[in-house]
Amino acid sequence: MFFTRQALEQASDPLARHYRARQVAARSLVDAGCGIGADALAFAAAGLSVHGLDIDPARVEMARHNAAALGLDARFETADVRFGLPDAEAVFFDPARRDEQGRRIYDVEHYQPPLSTLRGWRQRLIIAKLSPGLDLAQVAGCGGTVEFISVNGDLKEAVLWLGTGQTGTRATLLVGGEQHHWEPRKDMETSLSPPRAWLVEPDPALIRAGLVQDAAAFFGGALLDPTIAYFTTEIRPDSPWVRAWRVLDWMPFNLKKLRAYLHARQIGCVTVKKRGSAVTPEELISKLKLKGAESCTLVLTRCQGQPVVLVCDDC
Repeated sequence: MFFTRQALEQASDPLARHYRARQVAARSLVDAGCGIGADALAFAAAGLSVHGLDIDPARVEMARHNAAALGLDARFETADVRFGLPDAEAVFFDPARRDEQGRRIYDVEHYQPPLSTLRGWRQRLIIAKLSPGLDLAQVAGCGGTVEFISVNGDLKEAVLWLGTGQTGTRATLLVGGEQHHWEPRKDMETSLSPPRAWLVEPDPALIRAGLVQDAAAFFGGALLDPTIAYFTTEIRPDSPWVRAWRVLDWMPFNLKKLRAYLHARQIGCVTVKKRGSAVTPEELISKLKLKGAESCTLVLTRCQGQPVVLVCDDC
């Protein structure tokens, strides 16, 4: 198969693209911005009649070669999708999200072509691949659903679904050959609390979908701080959606007191996590001057607006 470095950076994660292809209830699809054909061929493998378009003739030739190499039936042609699309039931829109220097583009109107290009399309289902770091306010007027997809705990992409009759956000986790979906739940309220027995970190898809409070309430937990994507529970949640660390102790952050605490317990090795703290792990470790045979995980964060450090068991 043929690839280019830039095209591979643009291509979807294999599990994400095959998952997405299976969600499309349509017979025909236009892949607008098909690149080397990775997503188009996933849709073709799922049984759709696929017509791929790209403005770069070299990538179109690569897509044709890749389709032949995999024995998949899909058409590809050079075209500028800003000037309209051929007929199909569905569209997959995959604009370029990196600039010429390879830097990520987060503003949807700076994509190439911009996200607003899809406003003139009339297909009943439109699926647009977005940067997972996008500002949701930029797509608030589009309607539809924004789905954040995580693969084995690594956030891979955001997808805007238009034409499904649904709105809002959702999170999807692909792990161990399984698919897990999290939709916002109604009447889920949570409170604030100092650290309890466990510190819990939600999957990044939950975080980006704005579902941290929802998850905290579902697992019977409470937030440490309304602006921090951690929550705390008395019982360790058993779920692929979260990671958890047993809390051994916690204190307001003070370097001298923390150093004395760790020295007294012979802790010579620490793993440092942070969220909502300006202190870098490298800076903290160098200043602690640790000695000893024991280890732990330190979490720098905030509790109800105040900087704190949690001392946790290693995972």
